[in-house]
Amino acid sequence: MTASDQAGTANPLLRPWTGPHGLPPFESIAPEHFRPAFDTALAEQQAEIATIAGSSEKPTFANTIEALERSGLALKRVGGVFFNLAGSHTNDAIQAIEREMAPILAKHRNSIFMNEALFQRVEALYRDRERLGLNPEQARVLDRYRTIFIRAGAQLDPEKKKRLAAITERLASLGTQFAQNVLADERSYKLVLDGEADLAGLPSFLREAAAQAAEDSGLKGKHVITLSRSSIEPFLQFSSRRDLREQAFKAWAARGDSGNATDNKAIIAEMVALRAERAKLLGYETFADFKLADTMAKTPDAVLKLLNEVWTPARERARRERDDLQAQAQSQGENIEIAPWDWRYYAEQVRMARHNLDEATIKPYFQLDRIIEAAFDTAHRLFGLTFEELQDFPRYHPDIRAWQVRDSGGAPIGIFIGDYFARSSKRSGAWMSAFRSQERLTGDIRPIIVNVMNFAKGGPGEPSLLSFDDARTLFHEFGHALHGLLSNVTYPLLAGTSVSTDFVELPSQLYEHWLSQPDILRRYATHYRTGEPIPEELLQRLMAARNFNQGFATVEYLASAFVDIDLHRLADPGELDAAAFEKQSLERIGMPREIIMRHRTPHFAHVFSGDGYSSGYYSYLWSEVLDADAFTAFEETGDAFNGELADKLKRFIYSAGNLRDPAEAYKAFRGRLPTPDALLAKRGLVATPAA
Repeated sequence: MTASDQAGTANPLLRPWTGPHGLPPFESIAPEHFRPAFDTALAEQQAEIATIAGSSEKPTFANTIEALERSGLALKRVGGVFFNLAGSHTNDAIQAIEREMAPILAKHRNSIFMNEALFQRVEALYRDRERLGLNPEQARVLDRYRTIFIRAGAQLDPEKKKRLAAITERLASLGTQFAQNVLADERSYKLVLDGEADLAGLPSFLREAAAQAAEDSGLKGKHVITLSRSSIEPFLQFSSRRDLREQAFKAWAARGDSGNATDNKAIIAEMVALRAERAKLLGYETFADFKLADTMAKTPDAVLKLLNEVWTPARERARRERDDLQAQAQSQGENIEIAPWDWRYYAEQVRMARHNLDEATIKPYFQLDRIIEAAFDTAHRLFGLTFEELQDFPRYHPDIRAWQVRDSGGAPIGIFIGDYFARSSKRSGAWMSAFRSQERLTGDIRPIIVNVMNFAKGGPGEPSLLSFDDARTLFHEFGHALHGLLSNVTYPLLAGTSVSTDFVELPSQLYEHWLSQPDILRRYATHYRTGEPIPEELLQRLMAARNFNQGFATVEYLASAFVDIDLHRLADPGELDAAAFEKQSLERIGMPREIIMRHRTPHFAHVFSGDGYSSGYYSYLWSEVLDADAFTAFEETGDAFNGELADKLKRFIYSAGNLRDPAEAYKAFRGRLPTPDALLAKRGLVATPAA
């Protein structure tokens, strides 16, 4: 009997998930269960690792690699629940545990991947790999484990190991604090709109959502704009109160940059310095060199080549867009220079003038429930999946929904959870995660995948209405979800989204293309009051306007990617002034003053709330080169749902996890690697006139 079995009778986190649909027993879990569960699970894996490393038997794939893969099952279970709740439904108690556990978990990981005896067993297998009779998946697992050990410092001398361990533990603590500071700033800000003058220009859908946000904040009868993207972006689009737009925009831009207890600039400086030191210990000139060595891009130069290739046409396009906005403001007698808080407001007016299309016209046709159905139907037509909504299942919040997912033969393949609405206990943004990942080593383990969004809730009795960008976000995250749900591997290390950062966005970004298919929109874009499908003429205008404002969107994204890679190309950051560095980096690329980074450095959670996208924010663009080319393959057949291509897509991309090197996986699907041409065309950056 394991330690978790013995402790499990009292702690729901340590019991197997035997409740409805194999879901975690959310309603039985309290914050006080987490720390003892972590302690038990950590001790259990430490004992397992000691047994593997201390074995007197000759290393074999089974007694070393498979044993490693089987270890830590309780820790995966506990961590899966904890870190999902820490992002989507946190509280003070969970945040305290998160701060406490971050260095402990980093130390635990170090104890595994810096274990000399364990690494020597892995290394012996790697040296002998040609004679082990491994199948391709086993060979890939062995290769990946060796890489992970080396990149974690397994080959360093004891003193360097000790220093590297201290660095990774400190980075874990700093990343946790960074994320909590951003969330604190987001939760604390409310722009209270009091009276009709404050509501000037706001359409009914935004007024209803702001009224609901006010009621949720205990301010019934008023209206509240929060720093959730689904609240503030439409406010910046529609509010005719320039003073209020400026006030809200500056609060949004200043998250993590307030000069008070939640200011992140000192954290950034320390993290950048520690990352640079970590890279040097491992034999790399810079952290960017270290991080990119295990990606498709391989080098900072390759990343910068792509960023620069897109930057020039994007900035030129943004300048033309700015001129259009300036002309629009002047046509209304506004004697202003376009500022960042003006861009979305005047862009909405120009879009209306040019395409006879505004958000208030589009949004009634994009109901959350119908777009969920559209995402499911697309998965059915491509991959044969069906989705049966569950009614009676454990929930961590009343708003979450869940579906049983079945394959084309009707067999269950996993559970999909949708957590769609913004709330103060949830960090901003949208993401996919797993409560449990697919694998076959320890049984027929089926995934439990969650999509988390921050959409504005409709008013009482009203549906939640989405912008076209919101709908695209839903498709994007569901593409990630399919990558987890369709996973078909034996070994946990390779499952689902466990691929390089600049490949992981391919399944999600590619999936966005199907939202724009006219037959999907004709079927699912229906008016929330009348049920009528989107008028053909409006649909055509929507499609014609897809690349409107694309210069702005590309510039704000690329600016963040440049600053990320610039920070991590510093060989010796010294006493970094994060604000000054951000300014210098943007000046170097000629950032238009009317646009700011999509994620300013003090709240750049992709890069500083963990290592995930550090030196890796370029990945969305790198993957977009792949996704634009991949969808072109479907377009070339004349059928966006071509069955033969969909089968290859499922086999080599969505179901394959990390079975192959990413470049080989893409070539297996497409027959070749892509060039950026399709991306530039997709973003409308190859023609000279503004769209």
